[in-house]
This record gives sequence, C-alpha cells and structure tokens, in this order.
Amino acid sequence: MAKNMDASSNRRKIINDPVYGFVTFRHDFLLDLIDHPYFQRLRRIAQLGLSYLVYPGAVHNRFQHAIGALHLMQNAIEEIRYKGHEITKEEELGCLCAILFHDIGHGPFSHALEHSIVDSVHHEQISAYLMERLNKDSNGKFDIAIKIFNGNYHKKFLHQLVSSQLDMDRLDYLARDSFFSGVVEGQVGSERIIKMLDVVNDELVVEEKGIYSIEKFIVARRFMYWQVYLHKTVLSAEFMLVNVLKRAKKLAEEGETLFCSPSLFYFLYNKVGKADFEKDETAIQHFIQLDDFDIMSAIKVWQHHEDRVLAELAKGLVNRNLFKIEMQRDPISESLVQEKVAQIAKELNMTEEEASYFVISNEVYNRAYDVKTDVIKVKMKDGSVLDAAKASDHLNLQALSESVKKYFIAYRKI
Repeated sequence: MAKNMDASSNRRKIINDPVYGFVTFRHDFLLDLIDHPYFQRLRRIAQLGLSYLVYPGAVHNRFQHAIGALHLMQNAIEEIRYKGHEITKEEELGCLCAILFHDIGHGPFSHALEHSIVDSVHHEQISAYLMERLNKDSNGKFDIAIKIFNGNYHKKFLHQLVSSQLDMDRLDYLARDSFFSGVVEGQVGSERIIKMLDVVNDELVVEEKGIYSIEKFIVARRFMYWQVYLHKTVLSAEFMLVNVLKRAKKLAEEGETLFCSPSLFYFLYNKVGKADFEKDETAIQHFIQLDDFDIMSAIKVWQHHEDRVLAELAKGLVNRNLFKIEMQRDPISESLVQEKVAQIAKELNMTEEEASYFVISNEVYNRAYDVKTDVIKVKMKDGSVLDAAKASDHLNLQALSESVKKYFIAYRKI
C-alpha cells in the first residue's frame, strides 16, 4: 500500500477546501491512505446525517471533515515543534494517520446504524478494527497511529491532539458544520487556537492570550448543539430513520423479503455484534461496503412495501413528512406516550405495537465543556497551569460545563 514514510517526498496533493482554502499534503503514505477504499467510502457518509432536511446547505461528508482535521493536525504539529517540543517524523505520521482515519468506523448517516441494526458496536470500536486491519496489511506502519488513537502512546499530548476537548476533530467539525449549515454562531477561530497551543508536563495547553478564543470555542459548541446537532426537527428525522431500520430488522427476522443491497441484507438478516467485528471477516467486508446510498435506496423502495408501518415511515422520510416534535425540561409521562400510540392506532387502523413505531420519547443532553473528564488547560503568564473554567474572567465557563437535559416526544401528525 505505502511506498515510503519519508516526509520529504516530492509527491504531494493539493486540495481546495471551502473552509481553509488550498491545503497541501506531502507524505506518500498519507496520499495512499486518502486513495484507499476505506477512506474514499467517507465521501458517501453524510457528516451531519439528516440535518440537510433543516439546513439545505449541510450536505457535506465525512471525507471533507477528515481532510480538514488532517490539515489542522499538520498545523498543530508545526506549531508545537516551533515552541521547542520534539515530535519525530514517525510520531508526526502516527498523529496524521490517527486523525485521518478517526471516523472510518462511522456507518450510514453517522449514528443510525449503531441504534438500529448493529448490536452495541460504536463507531470508535469499528474505526479501531479497521486501523488494525490496515496495520496488518501495511506491515506495522500503523503501530504508532493505533497507540496514539487508543491513548496508549507514551506522549499523552499526541493523543489529546486526536481526541480531547480541544482536538483537531472538534476544531474542524465546528468550523465546517457552521460553514455549511450557515449557523454563524458556530464559527470558531481554529487557526488562532492552534497558534496558541503549547505543551506543559506532557499535556496540551493553551497560552493565556488565547483564553478568549477558547471561550468562544466552548460557547460555539453550545450553540451548535442546540441549533444544529440537537435541533428538534433533525432529531425527529433521525429517530424516524432509526425506527425505519428497526422495523426493517424486525420484518427480516420474521422472514419477510425486503429490497436491499447485499451488505444491508447482511446486517438486516443477521444478528451482528461486537464479536462478529472482532472475529468474523464477513462483518468487516460488508461494513466497508455499506453507506448512505444503501440506506436511502432501500427506503425509497420500502415506501411501497406491503407492511404499512415500514411503508408509512419510509414515505415520511422520503417526502419530509416528519413527526411533530415537542421538547420540554420535564420527563415525558408514559401516559402521554400511550395516549399518542392509541390515537395513531385508531387513526391508522393498526395494532398498538405497530403504532408504537410512530411515537418516540427520549432525552438529549448538551454539555459544552466537561470538567469531569478532560479539561482544557491554560498556561498563564507566570508559568502556572489552570483549568480554562478558572482562568476565564470574561464568561462563566463553569456554568457551561453543566449538563442541560431536555426531553422530547415525537409522533406522527394525526
């Protein structure tokens, strides 16, 4: 797969990115990875799932996001080196590979697969499985990348660049999702934050003069979660998609014939869990062939299936006839859920078990800054290091660290 791992290669790729402009990559190994089918598949995985049903411009994909995160990682490594911290060529390539492939485990429409037709397997685990497979195929060239990705490498700050509250993943997706959705409140100064990065005691820190950029970054996360990621209409569409797949899975288990691609057939007609990805090559082979097109092609055909539940759900998604959704601070009562189910069962002349697919009750969380896990640290002018929430004198970041929970009920319009 790889020709060499020398960063001084003359071969290079220039990409015109709508967010950052022209970006350049020079590692031969990286260029081979970008061309690899695992990575090219990300062109067919939406970055924001069904958010385009609310924000028409939000049609970008995970390929674009990964390229952007790779660009930011190159800049971050250059800045940290400039400030006197050693990052070897091998460590540099490890970081770049880890951030490039951090999302390869995402299934169709990002998280829908995890909540419907695959049993308790998260995309991070699948990313790790695929990286292990690539490592085997490339004779160990992913060794350092995998250690950094999993947080097992001896330089902790390298893992923080890939996965933390101030990693290159978040810096890119906030800027990119804001750009494509048009939600300007989500804009962040990624380049300035990177210029403020430093390392103290093997931990990533931000120089004190960058504190206001960090505050804006955290506030932007809060805005983007409520306005885009957890927008109530987006939630309605995405939970409808989950229920479409759950209904299809149930029909498949009962022996019903469903139109689907071979890879979607595998996941619908088999119980696939973590053990299958770890031990069975078949699960991986089908997963890497599965993308948004498999799901939407099937849903278009399922509109005409004789099962009314599947057909009605599919029609609703295809024609954007989404569930009505109500959000509130207090839990949704079970009596309200049962009332809606009974009404829909009567309206559509179906059983309450069937009608339950048209009523969704759940909860969502928004925590912009988590002080309990991995805090953002600020290097003060006197050399001391403080949690960003304590270093801030402008906004109450401690308040933004509190988890806000909302409950919702979504149901078919009657």
